[in-house]
Amino acid sequence: MEQENKKVPVHVAVIMDGNGRWAKKRGLPRLMGHRAGIEALERTLRAAAKLGVRYLSVYAFSTENWNRPKLEVAGLMELLQRFAKAKVPELKENGVRVRFCGSRKGVPEEVLRVIDWSEAETAECDRITLVVCFNYGGRQEILDAIAAARDARCEIRSEADLQRFLYVPELPDPDLLIRTSGELRLSNFWLWQSSYSEFYFTDVLWPDFGEEELKKALEAFSGRERRYGRVEQL
Repeated sequence: MEQENKKVPVHVAVIMDGNGRWAKKRGLPRLMGHRAGIEALERTLRAAAKLGVRYLSVYAFSTENWNRPKLEVAGLMELLQRFAKAKVPELKENGVRVRFCGSRKGVPEEVLRVIDWSEAETAECDRITLVVCFNYGGRQEILDAIAAARDARCEIRSEADLQRFLYVPELPDPDLLIRTSGELRLSNFWLWQSSYSEFYFTDVLWPDFGEEELKKALEAFSGRERRYGRVEQL
């Protein structure tokens, strides 16, 4: 394996940014950028599995994205359904488990059916897990966790108490969080989970991302010392 003798992150998270700018540079509609972004996701998923990553989570649709133009939102919903129906059998064949992370509130029923089907079809796969953060917001996740704990009459006294009520509580925290397109912010992604994540920012627009760019991110991660808040010994 190419990453042998190097630290390989168990969980890599990606803020897939730059689809719109990629399309604009080429004089194309924004949805064409999103379609190119799906191709980049396929490349990156294949590369992540090849390099030994166990979990790849991607910020696909945020709670704030509902504020985009209605035509674009409708197109994104259609792209998700088409991608799942076309690719889930192939993902299953290649050992990819698909999980969705986010609120189900406001999501069209036909989209929820595809989400449930994708998860059920790939439930036994264990080579790599693709976590699609859809209708996701970090602040909303924390609020929903608190509300769920209250409904369960569970008093939150520790981090572990809250962790139980997150959308995917068994998911390990991201070791490495990548953001493309040159932006330097989290945009409400994995706020609870990224407390000790290593960050990697690149100017590459998401549709141009792939194996070589992922290798660069993993190389940077491999050279870092993670202290988790501990003071360095003198």
